[in-house]
Amino acid sequence: QVQLVESGGGLVQAGGSLRLSCAVSGSIFGLNAMGWYRQGPGKQRDLVASITTRGSTYNVNYVDSVKGRFTISRDNAKNTATLQMNNLKPEDTGAYYCNAAYKDPTYRNLEVWGQGTLVTVSS
Repeated sequence: QVQLVESGGGLVQAGGSLRLSCAVSGSIFGLNAMGWYRQGPGKQRDLVASITTRGSTYNVNYVDSVKGRFTISRDNAKNTATLQMNNLKPEDTGAYYCNAAYKDPTYRNLEVWGQGTLVTVSS
């Protein structure tokens, strides 16, 4: 069964950095997109950053509040996505969930969510 394994969350002071990792476990034909979502206290889960396949290139997208501070990347060989988070702010606090849109070996388009990893940024 395909699943996502997340790691890298933790407690950090404002201005610090964290790197989140999301790895696909299981048999897939290929990845269409991967993304990181954040759910803060009392808020719905919203997209923070995504990376999608567009032909032979990757396209990335970021929510305005993290532009210039966060970077999403992929490693095709490992079916892994990372989110490098620099200059963290208290408002970045929340549970971060990885999402992958992929094709299974029978070419079905499916999605899977990670378990979530908690990021806490103190003042």
